[in-house]
Amino acid sequence: WIHCHTPATDASGPVKATMDTLFEHFQGMKLPAQVRVSLACCLNMCGAVHCSDIAILGYHRKPPMIEDSHLDKMCEIPLAVAACPTAAVKPKKVELEDGTEVKSVEVKNERCMY
Repeated sequence: WIHCHTPATDASGPVKATMDTLFEHFQGMKLPAQVRVSLACCLNMCGAVHCSDIAILGYHRKPPMIEDSHLDKMCEIPLAVAACPTAAVKPKKVELEDGTEVKSVEVKNERCMY
């Protein structure tokens, strides 16, 4: 897969849980040497987890869910489409419950790498 710049995992939860567990070891200098802790958001491992002492890797088993009402306010749709290495994300227009038409995307599950 090609390298992407879009995180697929919300890193704050796993990082907070890991540091809560390790904090006393860092604070009390109980470790024999410097320790490198890293998190990669997907299997591409952009977070350099392969050269860390403690590595956390996000593993996704399902295609992403799309919230049509929020998507066009949160990201640029052409960039979201271009970031998919397997061309599983396509742009589309969606009519919301209140009758407004918004730009969104759809995911072709059979093409999605997850």
